Amino acid sequence: MDRRNFFQSSALVSTGALIGCATPGVAQQKVKTPFEVPQVYIPVVGSDQMFPVRRIYCIGRNYAAHAREMGSDPNREPPFFFQKPTDAVQFVPAGTVADHPYPPLTKQYSYEAELVAALGKGGRNIPINQALQMVWGYTLGLDMTRRDLQDLMKNERKPWEIGKSFDMSAPMGALHKVDSIGHFTEGAIWLKVNGQIKQNSNLKNMIWSVAEQISKLSEACELFPGDIIYSGTPENVGPVVRGDVIEMHIDKLPNLSVKIV
Repeated sequence: MDRRNFFQSSALVSTGALIGCATPGVAQQKVKTPFEVPQVYIPVVGSDQMFPVRRIYCIGRNYAAHAREMGSDPNREPPFFFQKPTDAVQFVPAGTVADHPYPPLTKQYSYEAELVAALGKGGRNIPINQALQMVWGYTLGLDMTRRDLQDLMKNERKPWEIGKSFDMSAPMGALHKVDSIGHFTEGAIWLKVNGQIKQNSNLKNMIWSVAEQISKLSEACELFPGDIIYSGTPENVGPVVRGDVIEMHIDKLPNLSVKIV
């Protein structure tokens, strides 16, 4: 299903937007704008609700074996994060194989399978023992990466946003509420390409747990409802080409499948 089917626009903006910085929590008012900017939503399983996406955070090198294959020391280095734009979201309904476009500018397009946490609460300097209270739901997702562009930027000591932050680079499934599915501290996570296992690990192998990720992120910036966090990928990331079918699994969640076109 095309992600544009899950865009809706709104004429409501916060008063903070009038001075160039929208402030969550500020009373909203109707204003006249020169054009509409669409909002991105993710469907919620078992509900007619749609989850509004505010920001997409991703943690880097959060499995030791993956850190080593990326040339890093996995001994609990301080966590680091990057972001994707909200229009990176590609919703993939369970039980389907969605077409996923091979992006421009790359000759090495890579998959990364990840658990995704969606926040329903936020705050600053959130203690670890309170962090999971911020989580509203979970799903599974792919952090698709233009690896050659990312590596080029790394070698030139430039930001590697171009390798990570582009249209439809974050395919994900519908959200499952914590009330119905619980939290994820362990469980199998695997990814297949054309039926062959490529990534195969367990969520308990994350260096930084979801609770720790939320706590650390909240030290750097205030978190808000609508923020989502891609929690890192296991080892054996690799390239795909047009025609390949990716299937991803996390225990307790429906599999996610896309075909590269």
